[in-house]
Amino acid sequence: MTLRSLALLAVAILLALAPVAAASHLKEQPRKHKVVYHLSEAGVDHARFVLRNIQNTITGVGGVANIELIELVVHGPALKTFVAWGMDREVKALLTELQGQGLALGACGNTMKQMNLTLEQLPKGTQHLPQGGVVRIMELAEQGYVYLRP
Repeated sequence: MTLRSLALLAVAILLALAPVAAASHLKEQPRKHKVVYHLSEAGVDHARFVLRNIQNTITGVGGVANIELIELVVHGPALKTFVAWGMDREVKALLTELQGQGLALGACGNTMKQMNLTLEQLPKGTQHLPQGGVVRIMELAEQGYVYLRP
């Protein structure tokens, strides 16, 4: 055997003996996930991207039964995308579907004040975050939420 063959054999043996990381959403290791998504970038395309990421997360962990809580915190320029009267149809449809699966939508109180927005101008079910979007994200991180910012 050559030195290269021995090295490849050693790597193969180590990989075969290494414990396989089990996904925490499998039946053998049940776990409810807590996830916070952060959206501050303006634009319909980015909002669609983030909402699809949220759907992929729910699907990827085996469905809503494996999600304890999932929240999208929106602040800054991104909040304009969620003003109900001018909302993109696809964004609205994705958001409505995800809210039906338990997604909480939080709107930064500071951004709402700066843009002169009320909850009535945002999608049904939106939660006003008087402490601010970034503070909400910090609070959720302190509670063990996984932070995602696609």
